[in-house]
Amino acid sequence: MRNSSVTEISCSSRFPLVEIDGMKLIQTKAILQYIAEKYNLHGKDLKDKVMINMYSEGIMDLMEMIMTLIFVTDKQPKLDIIETKAKERYLPVFEKALSGPVYLVGGKLSCADVQLMECTLMLEEKFPAILADFANIKSFQGRMSRVPGLSKFLQPGSQRKPQPDDLFVKTAIEVLRLKF
Repeated sequence: MRNSSVTEISCSSRFPLVEIDGMKLIQTKAILQYIAEKYNLHGKDLKDKVMINMYSEGIMDLMEMIMTLIFVTDKQPKLDIIETKAKERYLPVFEKALSGPVYLVGGKLSCADVQLMECTLMLEEKFPAILADFANIKSFQGRMSRVPGLSKFLQPGSQRKPQPDDLFVKTAIEVLRLKF
């Protein structure tokens, strides 16, 4: 984000918190929508906006499966489900959508594109060869990695968070009072 006025990003409370433009925003969806509107990442009209929202919701569904994996004791069955759903349900939709256009909707960068980039990176962390049969998505990933803000975000030492370790999982279980 150019000339961003984000002053703090915190996940130490129960909710993700971003301080931006003098406001304290909580809840991932609200934060994403604010940033998308502020930086014009929601499309040029209502039709673009609804397409972007549909793609974003699907991407978030897939990302949630991956993010909750850390709380599962027997990970392999869940990994198998995630991989199958990604390959058979989610990735084919994005592969088709990217068969001609540079971006998912309206020929310009949107929040759905940024989310898809992060989602594909998350998938590759779990399944390194998952994009082998999805040439359009792989090409998209290459283009997205050259977008200046994303390029910087993907560099070592950036704000992109690594996969959670055992200490993170233990702390999250205690803070959220999860029972297994």
